[in-house]
Amino acid sequence: MLVEERAAEITELEEGEAIKDPRLLVQGLFVLALVVAGFVLHPVLHYEPSIGAGPFIAISTAETSEALAEVEWPTLVFFAGLFIMITGVIDEVSQSLAGAIGTNELGGSMTMLGASAVLSGVVDNIPYASPTSPPWPPSPATWSRNMGDFGDHVMWWALALGADLGGNATAIGASANVVVLGITERNRQPITFWQFNKYGLIVTAVTVAISLGYVWLRYFALT
Repeated sequence: MLVEERAAEITELEEGEAIKDPRLLVQGLFVLALVVAGFVLHPVLHYEPSIGAGPFIAISTAETSEALAEVEWPTLVFFAGLFIMITGVIDEVSQSLAGAIGTNELGGSMTMLGASAVLSGVVDNIPYASPTSPPWPPSPATWSRNMGDFGDHVMWWALALGADLGGNATAIGASANVVVLGITERNRQPITFWQFNKYGLIVTAVTVAISLGYVWLRYFALT
């Protein structure tokens, strides 16, 4: 089927017809709202928000077998193995990065952002960010004591921006990317690894460049 024909079919779809079970939709939105509220209120309540899948299954009429059938099991297995294999490697890379940065605030934040973007595109942003965040010594919080009052902010932003945006570079740069590729494969509209990378690398280069400018402007040029 041609792309134009496929696009025409999509534009003719009625949004309301896609909702087969309005009650299930309301239940799902309710659980989602609770999970988001848990994350937002964590600094106040000091409770770790739990995953909403369990409560959703409990209050909804959805069959467990139906829910499990929609899980991307190959993706879960892939990332489980990835986390196990690279955690030690990333820890060593993080230590080397910390040594290279030292107490240089401007160069350190630029290096942190750029290196995080590159590494996240190669090894996925979640397994990269997990060992790079505290209690990795020196953590961004430790840098703040060496660099000044706002050192913690600039380093955290550099890590967050680099890890998040770098995940857009490749098909394995973020869990969501792999899930989408699995869904397209299952629906016989596959997106190849290199097709994704061709666009992802461009988007990542542009957004990371903008982020570097933002960090420099916000924390150095205007202070």
